[in-house]
Amino acid sequence: MLMASALFSLYFVLLAISSTSTAMPGNFNRDVDITWGNGRGKILNAGQLITLSLDKTSGSGFQSKNQYIYGRFDVQLKLVPGNSAGTVTTFYLSSQGQMHDEIDLEFLGNLSGDPYTLHTNVFTQGRGNREKQFKLWFDPTMDFHTYSILWNPKHIVFYVDGTPIREFENMEAKGVAYPKRQAMRVYASLWAAEDWATRGGMVKADWSQAPFAAAFKGYEANGCVWPAAGGGATACSARGSSWMWQELDATSLRRMRWVQRNYMIYNYCTDAKRFPQGMPPECSAAP
Repeated sequence: MLMASALFSLYFVLLAISSTSTAMPGNFNRDVDITWGNGRGKILNAGQLITLSLDKTSGSGFQSKNQYIYGRFDVQLKLVPGNSAGTVTTFYLSSQGQMHDEIDLEFLGNLSGDPYTLHTNVFTQGRGNREKQFKLWFDPTMDFHTYSILWNPKHIVFYVDGTPIREFENMEAKGVAYPKRQAMRVYASLWAAEDWATRGGMVKADWSQAPFAAAFKGYEANGCVWPAAGGGATACSARGSSWMWQELDATSLRRMRWVQRNYMIYNYCTDAKRFPQGMPPECSAAP
C-alpha cells in the first residue's frame, strides 16, 4: 500500500510538470487487444475498424493496452441492427478490484423498430447506482455515430455526436467520492444480458437472428497514460492538454438540458422510492 501511494504521489508530480500526452489518431492494432470471444472480434481495414459479434455461445470484447488517469475517449459506433433485444453493446472505462471506478456507456438492444436505450453510470470506489438513461434522437444502427467520455479533475461528461448528455461533477467537498486515484482502461464489448437489457428482461434475444454484430471505428484515447508495472513514468501536462480543464460553456449546457428534457427516460436523482433513507448527496446539485 505504501509503495502504491508513493507511485501515485509521483504520478501527480509528473502530471504537473510533464508536457507529453497521447494524442495520435487511433489504430486498433496499436491501441487495443481483443481479449475475449474466441475469434468473434476482428480487427479489419489495417487497424481502422473492429467488429464484435455475439451468438448463443459467446459475445466478444476488447480493451485498451494503456491505462489512464483522466482523458478524453472517443469512438464511432454502429450498433446491432434489426431485432437486437437482449443484447448490450458497451464502451466504458474501468479499473480493477472490488473497490473499482467505472464510467459506463451501455446500449441496450430492443425489438425491431423500437429505439435503443443508452444507459450511463458512474462507479466510485465500488459504488454505482448512478444510472441515467436516454433514448437517442436518431437510429444508431443506420450509420456510425460518435460517443465520447471526458474525464478530468472537474467533471465527467458523456457526449453523443459532440452534444453533452450528462455531467457528473467532482463534488468531493460535499463528501461524494470522485474517480481520480485509480487508473482505468478503455473497454468495449457485445454480450447477452437477456435477464435485464430489454424491458427489464421481459423480452429475450431471438437467437435465430444470430450472429449479432456491432462495428467500431475512429477510436481516439487522448489521456494521461499510467505506466504499467516496471515501466517508465509517462504523464501528461495539465497545461498542454485542452481536455484536462475543459468545462461546459453556456451553449453546451443548453444543449445538454435540451437532451435531458426531451430524451432522458430515467434519472436516479428523481427516483425517491429507490432511496428511502434520502437521496444521494450529489443529486442536490446535479444538472
